[in-house]
Parts: sequence; C-alpha cells; structure tokens
Amino acid sequence: MRLFHYHLVTSRVREVEARYIGKLGFGLVARHGRIGEDYQSVEPGVPWEELDQLGFRLRLSELERGSVNVVVQPGQWELPRVDHVGLALDEEEFDDLVDRATRKELRIQAHGGRRTFVATNVGYRLEIHPPREWLEEMLGSSAEFALTELHLLSEDPGAKAAVLAELLHLDRDGGDVQVGSTLVRFLPDGPPGRPQLQAELFT
Repeated sequence: MRLFHYHLVTSRVREVEARYIGKLGFGLVARHGRIGEDYQSVEPGVPWEELDQLGFRLRLSELERGSVNVVVQPGQWELPRVDHVGLALDEEEFDDLVDRATRKELRIQAHGGRRTFVATNVGYRLEIHPPREWLEEMLGSSAEFALTELHLLSEDPGAKAAVLAELLHLDRDGGDVQVGSTLVRFLPDGPPGRPQLQAELFT
C-alpha cells in the first residue's frame, strides 16, 4: 500500500504550482484545460503569458517528482484543500477496500477502468488503484523521492482519521494513520469539509 498522489483545490493555482516547481523540485507534467470548446493538454515549456493570450482555461495542473504526483485544481479556497488522496494497492487490498466501502454504503465511482473513487462522507475522497503497469513503473523507479508525512487541518480530525483507518483496515492514533510509508496526520483548528493542506515531508 502506497500513498502516491494528492489533489489540491485552491484559488492560487499559479502560486501553488510555482512552489512545487521552484521550491520542491517537482516537474510540470502538463496543464489540462480548454481553449474555447476544445479540450487541451499543454506540455511543459509554454508560459502562462502565452496561455493567457490563447484564452486557455485551466482545469488541472499536474506535477510530479519521484514517486509523488500532485494535481492542483482551481477552486474557491486561497489556502489549498485536499479533494482526494491516491493509493496504490495490491489486488486483495483493493477488493477488500471496495467491499468495506460497499458495506458502509459509500459512493464508489469507476472512471473508464483507470481510476476508482471512494467517498468517505467526511469531506475528502480516496482514489484507489489495483496493480497497474504505469503505476508500478512510477513507484518502482522513483523510490529516491517519496512522501513520508502529509499534515491536514480539519474541524474534526478524529472523524477524518477514523474513516481512513477503517476503510484501509489500519490502526490509528488519534488523528494519525500510517498508510504504508506515509503518515497521514489530521490536525485540529481546520475548516469543515475538505481538509486544508498544512505541511508535507518528503524523503
């Protein structure tokens, strides 16, 4: 089990993107959006000024370093909030998680056989993956840079941690859940709904 991805929503997409690239050494995979009615994926190297001139409307900015993938999406919050976290699971872990979510009557959405989302009903979702060749290549060849801790502010950290631990069949310690090699720590004094990104630690 590996936590390899998280999806942020913020009104400051360009600043957040610049932080990951400039301060944390991530590479820009692509910017996805629309020009007019046409969906476009723009590769790195095209500056924002040129995209503005083209009338590009951003939907997602995807960044990656080592075994960590981060997506930034435009939204209403100045400080980034987490929409979902992405997990790489083995076949048994994947099937067991889907069974537990089904028993809890949580919403499960499959998108074209590539991604499966599970609602938690506490403000964030899980994006879960059984073994995939592309994912195994990413995780296997990029062990030198990984996410070791993800700190999230929440109005009710215990509830958010409890659902994560229950769905993944893991132990928790208050607001802390150890997900593979990554500690997910829910902290108090945050907003209701989607948890707010407070800190990340990488190896």
